[in-house]
Amino acid sequence: MKKRNFLKSAAAAAIAVSAMGLTSVGALAQEVTLRMHQFLPPQANVPAEILIPWAEQIGEASGGRLKVEVFSAMSLGGTPPQLMDQARDGVVDIVWTLPGYTPGRFPSVEVFELPFMMTNAEATSRAYWDLFKSDMEQGEFNGIKILATWVHGPGVIHAKGEGVRTLEDMQGKKVRGPTRVINGMLAELGAEPVGMPVPAIPEALSKGVIDGTVIPWEVTPALKIAELVDTHTEFGGDTALYTAAFVLAMNQAKYDSLPDDLKKVLDDATGAEFSAFAGKTQAAFDAPSREIAEATDNAILQIEGEELQRWRDASQTVIDNWYTEMEEKGIDGKALHARAQELIAKYTD
Repeated sequence: MKKRNFLKSAAAAAIAVSAMGLTSVGALAQEVTLRMHQFLPPQANVPAEILIPWAEQIGEASGGRLKVEVFSAMSLGGTPPQLMDQARDGVVDIVWTLPGYTPGRFPSVEVFELPFMMTNAEATSRAYWDLFKSDMEQGEFNGIKILATWVHGPGVIHAKGEGVRTLEDMQGKKVRGPTRVINGMLAELGAEPVGMPVPAIPEALSKGVIDGTVIPWEVTPALKIAELVDTHTEFGGDTALYTAAFVLAMNQAKYDSLPDDLKKVLDDATGAEFSAFAGKTQAAFDAPSREIAEATDNAILQIEGEELQRWRDASQTVIDNWYTEMEEKGIDGKALHARAQELIAKYTD
């Protein structure tokens, strides 16, 4: 596996902290094992290239005193929508998940899932972390220590049959979406949205429960999507149709219980730089995953120009409705949206 510069740097920094910062025999002796729970199989790109290497680096950086055990594919029980509560309640110590799997609980995060927001995953992940620290940390995530925030690469529509070439092709199609906002967008575009977590997609496609799904390219090989659909629809322009927002979240009490030097190991290996690294790494697997679909008989379709503008226009209602919903929750959604766009533009430039 290719070494990751960010993870190597974080490990080196944390090892230095460990060497200089231990102040008591008790601190030297304490060893802690953290259980991380996530919903994808271990061979999928996020666990294989981000979560598992990160866990290994945490062990190295702490001199073996802090161990992160990664449990994949919901092997500790429950369903993906329950992961945030598993972290909050201390059932597990760390989770990787989408806040949007629990609709309405984390409304501010939805700003990054609004249509045609994302420019690229690294820039948007940096913006997400900044906005989390300034506007989200103190309210919606009580009881949870957020270690990192990131998004995936451009969302793509993968569909059976003739697929999606125009806005009219969305009419009546049963399309899986990951979160409330993205399902709302699918409805405005004319589809019948079906909310479900990623692991449920292959069975839903094979049994005809859905006609298609929106997901980024990078996760399609792990789910064998190219074998289950006939077409893949991409979108041109400077911004993606959508992206989904992830968090790496830890039980707050567990974090607070750690000695200061082990907190420092975690802090140095997470935050803004790890968020950017994770978003960039996840998106880096879009291209090789796309090549797998290219090697089949599937059609890869493009929506551009005037047709793309029609999709943008049809999606605006989602944004306007979200402003109204946020106002009802006491959140200035319009200002939050503007700030998110400013931060994305800053890091894109």
